[in-house]
Order: sequence, then structure tokens, then C-alpha cells
Amino acid sequence: MARDPRRVRTLPGVTFAKFLGTGKGVTFGPGDADLTRFAAVIVSAAPVALPEWDHLSSTSAVVSLTPLHSVGTWSGRAPFTPNADKSDGMVLALTRARLHPLRALTFYNAVPPVVAELDRAPGLLARFGIGEAPIGWQGTVSVWRGAADLRDFAYRQPEHRAVIDRTPTDKWYAEDLFARFAVRDVTGDRAVLGWITEQKGRERR
Repeated sequence: MARDPRRVRTLPGVTFAKFLGTGKGVTFGPGDADLTRFAAVIVSAAPVALPEWDHLSSTSAVVSLTPLHSVGTWSGRAPFTPNADKSDGMVLALTRARLHPLRALTFYNAVPPVVAELDRAPGLLARFGIGEAPIGWQGTVSVWRGAADLRDFAYRQPEHRAVIDRTPTDKWYAEDLFARFAVRDVTGDRAVLGWITEQKGRERR
């Protein structure tokens, strides 16, 4: 986790790389951390192999993405360049924020109602939290059956809409980013992503 980001960023075609811890996505606080699972977000012109990770891991998954929309910055950069207008299939949403330390507690208190509704959201296929050192630099990853399911949750679900409306006034974030991607392919063990079973997915329809 400490060494590989520097190495990966020097590979040909790589323009951005972050190596992250993950969380269960329940409270988004420090106690939510999942110490058995790690993630890498890599922007590259070609697939990037991580043989050291493969050697250490008991199971893994790779999600190949095409950026559809991106607003905000991550470590002072806008890493994702949208190069497609829409997706007719699965979409992945990535949110990332650096919290103001004095406002973190109010943010953590606002999250549980949203997470409870997220678990019941139609079209949700997978979700988990992501984080980087220090505490308070965190985000979420969610995979949806289609763009309409994501839009319905983001803008029509009351608890999530309330958090969006509070963001400008509560000023939780020192830096934030929201990006949406078309999912081109998923390889490996989808359970690593917290993937919902196909049977459960059918029950939600």
C-alpha cells in the first residue's frame, strides 16, 4: 500500500492511481473499516497488472470502466475525463471527499439513514466504502443495474436528497468528487465487491 502507488504511477499510460482501504459502507466512520479487503483506482490507457497483489490475495475482482461524468477533484486533480455520453448497461458511481475535521461528526450522524435506504434501493448490485490515510479521506463505490436506478436513488430518495441539500450549508467537505462510469466488464470474484446475488436482484425488480 505504501510502495506500489509510486511504482504504478510510473508505468506507461498511467495518469492517476490511488491505493485504498475499504469499509462495509454502514457508518463510514473508522469502525467501518474492512481490514481484509483493499482497492486500487487506476486511470490508464491500457490494463495494468498487479502481480504482487495477486500473490498476496486469496480472491480478487477487476471492474473495467469508461467515464461518463465527473465533477470535483481528488488530491487537487480532475483524474477522470468523460469520453462517453451514456450507458445502456451497468453503471458505477464513485464519490470521494476529504472531510473538514470539525464537521466530520455531523457528517457521520447524517449517513446511517442514507445507508439504510441504499440497502433497499432497486437496481443496486454492489456497494462498499473506500478510504485513504488519514481518517476523514473517504468515499463510496456503488454499482447499479442501470443509470435510471442510480438517478432515482440519488435525486428522488428522500434521505439521500436531504444530505445533498445539506452539503452547501453544512460544508462537510474540504474537497470532493463525484464520478459516474459505464461498466465495460467485471472479471474475478464478484463477491469481493459485495455483489448482490442474482436471485436477490430479481426479487428487487
